[in-house]
Order: sequence, then structure tokens, then C-alpha cells
Amino acid sequence: MNGTDRSPKELRRVVIQERDRHLLRELGVMRVIDREQAKIVAGFSSTTRANVRLLALTRAKLLRRFFLGTIAGGAKALYTLSEKGARLVGIPDSGPRRRQDVAVVADFFIQHQLAINEVYCALKYGNQVPPGIAFKRWMGFPKRPTPGLRLIPDGYVELETRSGIVAAFLEADLGHERLRVWQDKVRNYLSLAVTGNFEREFKQSRFRVLVVADSDRRLDSIRQAVRAATDKIFWFATVESIRRRGIFAPIWQRPKCEEPQALIRETP
Repeated sequence: MNGTDRSPKELRRVVIQERDRHLLRELGVMRVIDREQAKIVAGFSSTTRANVRLLALTRAKLLRRFFLGTIAGGAKALYTLSEKGARLVGIPDSGPRRRQDVAVVADFFIQHQLAINEVYCALKYGNQVPPGIAFKRWMGFPKRPTPGLRLIPDGYVELETRSGIVAAFLEADLGHERLRVWQDKVRNYLSLAVTGNFEREFKQSRFRVLVVADSDRRLDSIRQAVRAATDKIFWFATVESIRRRGIFAPIWQRPKCEEPQALIRETP
């Protein structure tokens, strides 16, 4: 009898493993995940094993499940942390509230969060990380990172390298914002860089802004908006290029430089 044949009663009697606890803790950061992201985070070796375990955790009320419609006309399951799951690992229940097993057609917040998670997974769990680079920490921003700053980044990462810490904010763009919003973002990031607020709050001397867009066309539009104000701190890539080649590959463009660059260039 395989896992999908088990009764609901058997599934509720799930024995919690450390892998499960790790997945629940990561959901406190990622807020919502799909099966592919769960496979990366929890290290599932197959899609079948991932499906069985996610179902077991859902039946045990440690996860909440709902469905998001796809472009192909189907629906994929998404998972958030339940109150019970949050209590088990001792973290706040900060995930999006959706009714159990409800199907939603379009949810921009969820789509945006999944895009953020994809970058997070590439940085922390990517299998093409060059030697000498290690993931150090990640921060999300339920509120503004510094008082008075009209800016809420999608994330912040620190990577440890041979030459020191590389700090970067993340902006995941799915084309839902007007380009005028980017003019404000650029102004606020430049202000954060020159006022000393960043160094006071994050204890690092400088930062980058990683802009990840859902298409080449959108990326080019954002680059044009940014280069009108600065040729510094901003780095640009598409979600597809990260999926295809890895986040540390030479896929990144700068505001005024057309030659793709690696995110971090380390010398042996």
C-alpha cells in the first residue's frame, strides 16, 4: 500500500521528523510554498514522496492547503503554516489567510511571494553555489526597515564570501506596478545608501539591490527607469535566467552595462 492509499486517520497520526520541523520553520520565512519549493527546502527525493508528506502534514493540521489556478487551466496546491504548525516549532503564524482547500483564480500577493521564495531558495539551497560563498542570513520586511523611509523591500540577504559580506536587498517585480513607483524606489534606496541609515541598521557598509523581473521586456523597462537616476547598486536578472542557469551565473546586468556579470566574482 503506497502513501496515497492511507486513510485520513492514519495520516493524522503522522510522526514528526526533523525534516518536517525544518519545513515548518522555513514556512515562517517563506509564508506560502508550492510543492516544488517544498521539495527544495525539505530535500524530498521525489515528487511522490513530497506529495505524500505534504498531504500527511495537511491532514495532521500542521499545514493549511489551498489551490491556485494555472495558465494551463489546472490548479496547483499551495501550503501555508497553520496555528498548530507554528506552535509546534515556536514561531509566529504569519502566513496568508486562505480558506482550507479553497481555489483562487488570481492572487497577486501569492504569486509575488512565490517569486520571492524562488530567489530565496536559489540563494540558500541552490546546487550551483561557487566555492567560498555561503548563505549567512535572510530578512523579510513586514514593515519599513528604517524609520522614515518610504520603502519596504521584498527581502534582504547577506552572503559570506572570501572578501567579506555581500549584502543585498531584493525586489521581485511581476509587472503589477507602474514604472513611476520605481522612480520612488530608486530615490529611497539611494537615500538609504548615502545617509548612513543602512550601516546603522544592518551593520554593513554597503549594499546592492537585486531586481528580479518576470520577463526581459519588463526588465529592460525597469533598467531604463533606474539608469536615468544612477548606474550604481542595482543588479538585474529575470526569473527564467535564474531557473535556467542559477543565481550565481553571469546573468546579471547593471543599469548602464550590457555585458552580463556574475553576482559575485571570487578569486581563488
